[in-house]
Amino acid sequence: SQRRGPRADMVPEIAAAVGFVSGLLRTRGCVSEQQLQVFSGALREALTEHYKHHWFPEKPFKGSGYRCIRINHKMDPIISKAASQIGLSLPQLYQLLPSELTLWVDPYEVSYRIGEDGSICVLYEAAAAKAPSSYGMLTCKNQMMLGRTSPSKNYIMTVSS
Repeated sequence: SQRRGPRADMVPEIAAAVGFVSGLLRTRGCVSEQQLQVFSGALREALTEHYKHHWFPEKPFKGSGYRCIRINHKMDPIISKAASQIGLSLPQLYQLLPSELTLWVDPYEVSYRIGEDGSICVLYEAAAAKAPSSYGMLTCKNQMMLGRTSPSKNYIMTVSS
């Protein structure tokens, strides 16, 4: 079967983002597996709804700022809403998650940065329908093994509030 143009669904990208945030909560050990499942489901639904009219596979970076999940001494409202479903308060979230986190959820790529000056690490990458990735399969882990510290992207995105 031939692929007809870019795929419109955002399932793998949202799954990667949800898995990453849930994984951050899991590593602290304060949240039960059952709570994590409820949180993951709530976050998946919230992101799917939030991105519904802001998903452009033919122009993956269009709307990137809108889809960006950000914790910058202020909790991203989508994360706090999902966390409230399992009874996590804002102070608890601040203890469990990094104080500086940026998560970009774009068609074909999900990446994150912890800290304002941290390296950008790719969580999920799919070959777009047309343009193959210019930086191959050099994931954050591979970069660390190669001793490379520069970010894997050559653009800077600013989000103004």
